Amino acid sequence: MDTAWTWELPGHCAKYSFLTEPKGLTMREVERIFQLDPEPPVRESLNDYIMEAVQNREQRWFSFFLHRYENRLNGRVRRFLLREGLDRYDPERFLDYKMGCVLAMLDCLWEYDPAQGADFLTYAHHFIGNALLICRMQEETGSFENVDEYKAVRGIAWLYNQSGQSEQAAIQEYAQKNSCTEETAAKFLALAKQNRSRVPFYQTVQDEDSEETGEDVSRDDHWDYAEVLWNGIRAEAVREAFEKLNYREQTLLEKRNAICMTCGRVSPLSTRLTFEELAVLFEGSTASGAERAYRKAVEHLACLLTDAGVLHMIRLKRKSQTKRKKKIAAAVYLYQVDNDGEWGEISFNFEAGTAEIIQLAEWDTTVSKKFAQKAIQYILTCNAKLCKETTLIYE
Repeated sequence: MDTAWTWELPGHCAKYSFLTEPKGLTMREVERIFQLDPEPPVRESLNDYIMEAVQNREQRWFSFFLHRYENRLNGRVRRFLLREGLDRYDPERFLDYKMGCVLAMLDCLWEYDPAQGADFLTYAHHFIGNALLICRMQEETGSFENVDEYKAVRGIAWLYNQSGQSEQAAIQEYAQKNSCTEETAAKFLALAKQNRSRVPFYQTVQDEDSEETGEDVSRDDHWDYAEVLWNGIRAEAVREAFEKLNYREQTLLEKRNAICMTCGRVSPLSTRLTFEELAVLFEGSTASGAERAYRKAVEHLACLLTDAGVLHMIRLKRKSQTKRKKKIAAAVYLYQVDNDGEWGEISFNFEAGTAEIIQLAEWDTTVSKKFAQKAIQYILTCNAKLCKETTLIYE
């Protein structure tokens, strides 16, 4: 009798239907969604699994391939989200992008011809890249006919921003390089300016087709607020809020995020200042002091954007906790929505993986409840390193 392989999430007794019920996932789960128990048969190379799938017309060999390839696939998705300035630790978004890549590979599977001499991953590399771009395109504020138009818009936006040229000069250069008319190039630039999602457009087009490198892409020592500053937010509202900050706060935000708020130029993240370098700008400060000041500046900006109705904020404060054998078993958190009004209260039982809303913020059963659910999801996914206080920001 053949062994039955199933996708099963660690710590769960039942199989998980990730296509229909993504809520409440953790990053550990979505990064291991294709791990099989028991281990699949061992082959010398990844391409051997694909060969078995193609020759025998059995999709289980593709699932064995995914089991072995998953770590590399995670890396590719994570690097794409990192370059786009997106939250690469959002489990639901990560899973959406990852499943997009898997569906692209499935489309490639039955078209793959080993006789052409290329490995499957070499053949599918371009299609995986397109799948990532399609996912990103669907999140943009603009409207695009297809992924080819989206690529063209990204290309001219990157050229316009990096070259520092006038619009007309950028249009002429793009038209010459890509053998299109200036009218077409102007249309692409107009779409880019309408979309205005600056970090994704202006910073990453050169990296979209890079090969797997295996580098460590874990989170570094800074809070990535490029998304808070630009991604999906109207630039006019950000500028208005930015002008209300004091000089030190403005300098910290611009230098740390490599953004010029005067002209809107976004420089490569490699040019941003470290906290040590920021401390030098303000004599008498230390690196840790500069980091604290930076975080306060970000929070101040977020508060201003919340007052303007652009963002929503959830403030969380731990009221109490219970430890059991050096492990936090339960905790009670207070939460406040949009930095205003009475605090609500939520009780967490981490051993059971449950939460109970004791009191809604401002006793609001319509608006506040959905933010309470967001707070519950956040706390339950990070209970191993619970913070005393934190601020969550949502569009």
